[in-house]
Amino acid sequence: MKIEYDPMRDLLYLWFATPGAKAARTETVSPGVHADFDRQGRIIGIEVLDASEVLHEKIQFEVQLPTPVALPR
Repeated sequence: MKIEYDPMRDLLYLWFATPGAKAARTETVSPGVHADFDRQGRIIGIEVLDASEVLHEKIQFEVQLPTPVALPR
């Protein structure tokens, strides 16, 4: 897992795949929080827009994942 933060855009991205992997599908899981998935439905990462505002408050969201979840090595 890799965490990236862009202070100029106030964008936080949590990578669960190789950074730069392309998403086939994106789902909004909470206002300002988006989950990216690959073609096989595996989660690539989670993007948080306006991260300083969103993370200032406690946020909670749910993402449905296939079982078992295989994380890239």
